[in-house]
Amino acid sequence: MLTQIVTFLIFFAVVGCILYGRRLIRTEKVDAVFGNPERARGGTHWVIVGSSFLLLVWLYYSWDIAKGFYPKSANELCQVAKVNDSLLGLKYQFPIEERQFKSTSQIKKENKNLQIILDEIQNSNELNSQQKIILANFINKTNQLIPLLTNEDLLEIDTRQKIDDITGRINLLTENFQKPDYPFESEQEYNERQKAVSEEGGWGIVKVSAGTGSIENTIEVPLIPATDRGLRFHAAAQELNLISDDFFKLRNHNPQFKEKIKELKDEIKSYRKDLDSEDLSSTYAKNIVKIARRIEFASIYPPNALDKMQNAIIKFDVAQKEAQGGLRFIDIFLFPAGTIIASGPSCSEQGSGRWLPKPSDTFNKFALMLKPSVGYKDIPLLWIDMVDVSKMIGFILPDWIADILPGEYPVHTKDGIVKQNFKGYVLKVVTGDFELFKIPVPYGHIWDSFMRVFLGLVFGILIGVPLGLFMGLNRFAKGFFDPLIELYRPVPPLAWAPLIISVLGIDNTGKVFLLFMVSLSIMIISARAGASGTQLSKIHAAHSLGASKKQILRYVIFPNSLPEILTGIRVAVGMCWGTLVAAEFLAGTTGIGFVENVAKKYFQYEVIWITIFIMGMLGLLFDVTLRKIIDKTIPWRGKG
Repeated sequence: MLTQIVTFLIFFAVVGCILYGRRLIRTEKVDAVFGNPERARGGTHWVIVGSSFLLLVWLYYSWDIAKGFYPKSANELCQVAKVNDSLLGLKYQFPIEERQFKSTSQIKKENKNLQIILDEIQNSNELNSQQKIILANFINKTNQLIPLLTNEDLLEIDTRQKIDDITGRINLLTENFQKPDYPFESEQEYNERQKAVSEEGGWGIVKVSAGTGSIENTIEVPLIPATDRGLRFHAAAQELNLISDDFFKLRNHNPQFKEKIKELKDEIKSYRKDLDSEDLSSTYAKNIVKIARRIEFASIYPPNALDKMQNAIIKFDVAQKEAQGGLRFIDIFLFPAGTIIASGPSCSEQGSGRWLPKPSDTFNKFALMLKPSVGYKDIPLLWIDMVDVSKMIGFILPDWIADILPGEYPVHTKDGIVKQNFKGYVLKVVTGDFELFKIPVPYGHIWDSFMRVFLGLVFGILIGVPLGLFMGLNRFAKGFFDPLIELYRPVPPLAWAPLIISVLGIDNTGKVFLLFMVSLSIMIISARAGASGTQLSKIHAAHSLGASKKQILRYVIFPNSLPEILTGIRVAVGMCWGTLVAAEFLAGTTGIGFVENVAKKYFQYEVIWITIFIMGMLGLLFDVTLRKIIDKTIPWRGKG
C-alpha cells in the first residue's frame, strides 16, 4: 500500500512541478538574461522533478511497482516458470522453439563428426592402409546405425504405444488444465496450503538472524502457490515433470539396432585389445565408439513418429499461455529486463530486479539496520554509547608520563596488600584505570567512516593550506616542495594503501594517514593556486597604505585564496570518501566500506545499495555544509 501511495505522489509531483516550471519560464523577468548567475538560483521544482524521475526509474526497474500493485505476481510467475521449465525439455525435441527436430540436429552433428574423423584417417601419414580400411569400415557401420532408428517400419509396437501413451497424457493434462476446478483441491487441502503460504511469507520478506547481527531474506520468491491460478500451474508443472521423465527414459531401440551396435562395439573392443592405448589407430577407434554411444543414447526417432506428441505439446502451450491472462501483461510491462525463473525446486529473480533491489525492501532493511540491537555484524550503524571520561583521558595522555616521575611503582606487601603511592595514582590516570563520569559518545559503522574522513581532511587542511600559501609566495618553498608533491600526487591512493596499512596497521591510524595524504596534495595545490593568483594591484595598494607582511597575508592574499581553498576542500572530500571505502575494503572491521565488502561476499544487494545511499548522503552533507561556508565567507564570489 505504501509503495502505491508513494508512486502516485511521485507521479503527480513530477507532473505538477513540470507544469509550474513551464509557467515560470513564460513569466520570467526580461532582465534575467542568459549568463546571469542569479538565473540559476532556486529551481526547487526542477530538483523535485529530477529526484522523482530517478526514484520512478528505480521503482520501475527494480520491480517495486510490480510488488506494490501486484504482490502475488512473483508467486504466480514462479508457478508459470515451473511449467515453462518442465515444457522446455519436451519442446527442445521439436521445432517449436528450435529450428529443427532434435533428432535431425543430432544426426547432422554426428554425421559431420564421422566425416571429420574419416577425412583425418584418409589423410594421415601415421596409419597404414590396413588400419585405414578397418577404421573406415567402423565409420561405415556407425553410419548405418542411424537409418535403423529413423526407419518408421522398424519402430517397435511397444515404442509406438509408449509414444501414444505420453501423447494421450499431455492431451488429458490440457483438457483438465482448462477446467475451472483443476486441480480438484479439497477444502482440507486448501486450508493446509493457505497455512503453509502464511508461514512461508511474502515476496522478499526480511528477517534478522538472532545473535549474528546479519539481515537476510527468508526467501527470494515464495514457492508455495498462493492463488488458484498459481495452484493450476503448479499442478500442471508436477504432471509435466512426470511426463517429461517418462519420455526421456524412452529409447527407440529395435532388435536390428541392438544387434548392429553390439556387433560394432565388440569389433572395436577386439580391435583395440591388441593395440597400445596411445596408438593413433586405437584413439580413432575410441572416438568412433563414442559417437556410436551418443547415437545409442540420443532421442532419435522416425521423421513423423512424434507428430501427434508435437501437436499435443503445442496445444498445451497455447492453453497455458491463455490461462496466464493478465499475468502475461504484468510480466511484460512491470518486469522489465528479466522475469521470474524456475531452477530446480526454487524460483528466483532474473534481471534488473535481482541486482537493483526494490526501494521498499532497501528502506525496510535500512530501518532494521538503524536499530542498535540489529546493526550489522553486531555493530550499530550509528548509535550513542555512554563512555567514562576516564577512558578518554587514558586514551589522550601517554603512559610515559608516569614512567618519568621519580620513585618506584607500588609493590605488594607480605600480606598481599598493595598500597598506592603518587606514581601509582598517576599511572591510573594516564591509563584511564579509574571512574569519573560518563558522557554520550557516538559509535558505529557510519561514525567510524565519518571520523576517518573528517580527521584525514582536517590534518590535510591544517598542513596543506599553510604550505600551499608558502609555496605560492616563496621561490625556495615552491622549488623545494614542488617535486616532492608532484612525485606522489599522481600515484593513485590505492597504490599507497597496502604499504601504509602494512606499516601503520589496519586500525584507524593507517586509514587516517592515507586520507591525509589524499587531501594534503589537493589542499597544497589549491592554496598555492589561490596565492599565486592574487592580483598584484591589490598587493601594491595594501603596501601603499602601509600594511605589513602579516596584514597583506591576512587581509589580501588569504581572502583571495579562499575560493580556491574551499573548492579544493570540496574536491578533497570526494576523493577521501572514495579512498576510504577502498581502504576499508582492503582492511577493516568497521566502517561503510567494511559493510559493503561483507555484503558483496554474501550477495546482499539491498545492503550494498544502503551503503551507497549512506555514502551519498554523507558526501552531500559535507558538500552542502561547504557550500554554506563558501556563501558566508566569500559573498563576493561571482559578483565582480
